[in-house]
Amino acid sequence: MTQPLVARAAIGTFLIVNLTLIHAMFLIAGPPAHNTFGQVGRLLGLYLAFAMTVQALLVARLPLLDRAIGMDRLTGCHRLTGFAVFWLAVLHPTFVILGFARYDRVSFLATAATLSKQLPVLLGLIAVSLIVLVVALSVRIARRRLSYEAWHTVHLLLYVVLVLGIVHQIYEGTAFTITVLTQIYWWGLWACAIGALITYRLAVPLTRNHRHRMRVAAVVPESGDVVSVHVTGRDLHLLGAKAGQFFLWRFPGHNRWWQVNPFSLSAAPNGRSLRLTAKGVGTTSAGLRDLPVGARVFAEGPYGSFTIDQRSGTATLLIAGGIGVTPIRSLLEDPNLGRDVIVLYRVRSGADAVLIGELRNLARERGARLHVLTGRTSDTNQPFTPANLHALIPDITSRDVFVCGPAALTDAVLTTLRHLKVPTRQIHAELFRLAP
Repeated sequence: MTQPLVARAAIGTFLIVNLTLIHAMFLIAGPPAHNTFGQVGRLLGLYLAFAMTVQALLVARLPLLDRAIGMDRLTGCHRLTGFAVFWLAVLHPTFVILGFARYDRVSFLATAATLSKQLPVLLGLIAVSLIVLVVALSVRIARRRLSYEAWHTVHLLLYVVLVLGIVHQIYEGTAFTITVLTQIYWWGLWACAIGALITYRLAVPLTRNHRHRMRVAAVVPESGDVVSVHVTGRDLHLLGAKAGQFFLWRFPGHNRWWQVNPFSLSAAPNGRSLRLTAKGVGTTSAGLRDLPVGARVFAEGPYGSFTIDQRSGTATLLIAGGIGVTPIRSLLEDPNLGRDVIVLYRVRSGADAVLIGELRNLARERGARLHVLTGRTSDTNQPFTPANLHALIPDITSRDVFVCGPAALTDAVLTTLRHLKVPTRQIHAELFRLAP
């Protein structure tokens, strides 16, 4: 069984076992309310608390899950879990209030006003309000209007939600306080989730950055709005970084400590230095060219499974669009990539082809074929339709395909690959839909 299958089996087992235990606790506790509304509300509360522990584990960026499944798929799970938390956070208090309202024979609003005067309930309602705010700003329309930095900052409210949720459970929990065993299980589950969060989001990054002491070694403009930052430090080989992976970068003094950006390595790591290349589209990336040599660097990672370790064969197709060329260029430099390599680089014009000189030199050294696909997409210029891509790469179904670029390009390529029946195990995409 492959590593991804093992990881998925482990995740499935974890969910099934815990949901079974939660239902057992609910049944053992007996009727916790005076009517069906209250019963449903209490059960939804257990679901909500469990979903929050799952969410904490997802944003903890556990290395094992990242390597086996990939940060993009984990972020997809984070998004789905987030919407589950949202609906449970809305439905849980709604049913609880309906239960009390029916029992006391007063209106829903009057019951809600009375309950909200109790501190544990008030904290829970504040947590619900924060969840609604975060989800509202995460829907596609709102997300497009926010910078990555602003979106990431808003999501830090989820840590406040976790704290409020735990306090609310301490005062309001009943189903998991029936026996010592249920208490051990429930708080052990929370301890694992919070422990993983603290370990991999705080302790490990702080320890690594103290050890490696990374600094800016050089800042090299690549074009009008693209810049490369070379980073050096101590014992960088101990990071275990691979071509195609990315780090979360902070530049103390350049931006606020909570502002972080995911940038891929644009050169294969050599154990002595790291290089990122970014286009100035946000506050952080736009100001990278002003970084002084010697400036401190705080990097969290490496993350991502967009590496040649995921290949199922030896023939490879690398597809890049725009600034998505950075991990592709890194992969092309990987000494273990092999020689049967084709690179497709999609840009509007030759002037937009970032790192093209390096790509050509690497392709020449490796014996790879490089195709630069230029021009605006139109009815007569659509290189990634099934017919056009198959004509350009006749043996595409026998190749592992790595694709990174703007969402529209990546989606078009993935749709075409499915149409051409390229096996799923041979398709690898870097989407950068990163959970904060």
